[in-house]
Amino acid sequence: MLIGILSDSHGRHRIVRQAVDLFDRLGASFLIHCGDVGGEPVFEELAGRPCAFVWGNTDSPDGGIVAFLQTVGISVPTAIPTMLTLDGKRFAVFHGHEREFGRNLATLPVDFVLHGHTHVRRDERLGGLRVINPGALHRASPLSVATLDPSRDELAFHEIKK
Repeated sequence: MLIGILSDSHGRHRIVRQAVDLFDRLGASFLIHCGDVGGEPVFEELAGRPCAFVWGNTDSPDGGIVAFLQTVGISVPTAIPTMLTLDGKRFAVFHGHEREFGRNLATLPVDFVLHGHTHVRRDERLGGLRVINPGALHRASPLSVATLDPSRDELAFHEIKK
């Protein structure tokens, strides 16, 4: 299974479209957005695909956006972090601004922690845990996303051209 990871799109839906097209070409079967999505146009790019996301510090999870997400079939996160099991591996997804994020990451009962917020790529191992930030699709140089094959523990970063 190949997972496409993106973050910090801040409403830049055309850049997100480029990232989703890349994920399609690479064969990603699940997408994870690590927050600071930026509204309906970005969610429209994710709609119709198996995906998950978390709210970022600039997102506004009001009733209108929640209703929209329900109409396009995207699940609304209900806990921090969002917990997923994909390809037999456990994931905790944060944005990175949450109070819970910095606390004892290595003690989480997961294989991978995914986050955004810093707009800086990250691939770090804390004991048996792998912490990944795909970079950002706004205010980053270069703009980047990542793909992860969790069963092989293979991560790749990909640049997105403006």
